[in-house]
Amino acid sequence: MTQTAGQRPPLAGLHHFSPTVTDVEASAEWYQRVLGLERIPPRFPHYGNEETGYAVVLADPAAGVMIGLHHNIANGGEPADETRTGLDHIGIAVPARSDLDSWAAWLDHLGIPHGGVTDTDDPVKYSVLVFRDPDNIQLELFFMQT
Repeated sequence: MTQTAGQRPPLAGLHHFSPTVTDVEASAEWYQRVLGLERIPPRFPHYGNEETGYAVVLADPAAGVMIGLHHNIANGGEPADETRTGLDHIGIAVPARSDLDSWAAWLDHLGIPHGGVTDTDDPVKYSVLVFRDPDNIQLELFFMQT
């Protein structure tokens, strides 16, 4: 479909999430173990800033979820803090409400702290399971109720 300057061009979905982390290898292992993501073999350079770092990319192609974990030489090692400018959290959709209970059990099995499944209808009806990665980045597994 041809777009005109007066129309918003189409979107196809979220392609990837890319946090800068304190330890790329430790974070890659954590995301692989917890979310079951597969590592895409090559390191990805910071295009235009190759000397400052690189990314390790993990993916679940069937779910369309990709995460690029970034190493940057300027990273001072402080934990993520959603009260500062930058990322607040990342939400990943699950197919059914019951999947959140399964995820809670999985996180328990792995010893990953979480807030339990929360069901709410304020301001809209949804269910969410919140937990954090090794850098304190908040992750949400999310099911939108209909």
